[in-house]
Amino acid sequence: MATLYETLGVPMHATEEEIKRAYRKAAMKWHPDRNAGSEEVARATFQEIRDAYAILSDAAQREVYDAVYAEQMRQWDAQRARHEEAQAEREAAARAADEAAYAEMVSLAMRFADEGHNRDVLFGVLLGRHCEARRAAQIADSVAALQASRREATASSASPQAAEAEPQASDAAPSRDAATTNARAAATAAHSARAEPAKPDQAANEAPAAGGFSSLWFQFLNGLRF
Repeated sequence: MATLYETLGVPMHATEEEIKRAYRKAAMKWHPDRNAGSEEVARATFQEIRDAYAILSDAAQREVYDAVYAEQMRQWDAQRARHEEAQAEREAAARAADEAAYAEMVSLAMRFADEGHNRDVLFGVLLGRHCEARRAAQIADSVAALQASRREATASSASPQAAEAEPQASDAAPSRDAATTNARAAATAAHSARAEPAKPDQAANEAPAAGGFSSLWFQFLNGLRF
């Protein structure tokens, strides 16, 4: 609704002279005699202009009008503030509910993905929970991609451990082979010693060669021989 000042086309701080000039200009524009063919509209507008001028041209009535208008404006401002606050609260509540629903759908998709289900199953589960199709597709794609990256990371971390284990196994193999060879050599030597006792002279001649063995092996062979 237009104010009296807006009806005359002047600001609220307009002087009496400015109000008078504005009234004359508006009255000439909207006089019924000047608006042939739209007399009814012109007559109604002309009457509004006269009423506005009658109040604003009188200092006392203008003061009352300004006071009433100011109070009305305060009420309008308070009402608008309450409306905006209520609107903001409704929007915040709607956002919170939407975020909670989204988090619930993501958690559901993660649970099924952890159980080994693929993207299409996730999508179907979300649709079954009345999740909007576009959002369900987005969540299913994101969760499936996350699970795939997790599996790749797990496989990558396991590969270096397997590679490290292989050299250790290969290193252990020669040691076992060497132990087997030494054991076989000892058994062969022991068998030969039992089968053909060495002559004293021959033993004396072979003594320097025996020095190549450790003293423990030499004592072991002598024990078997005697």
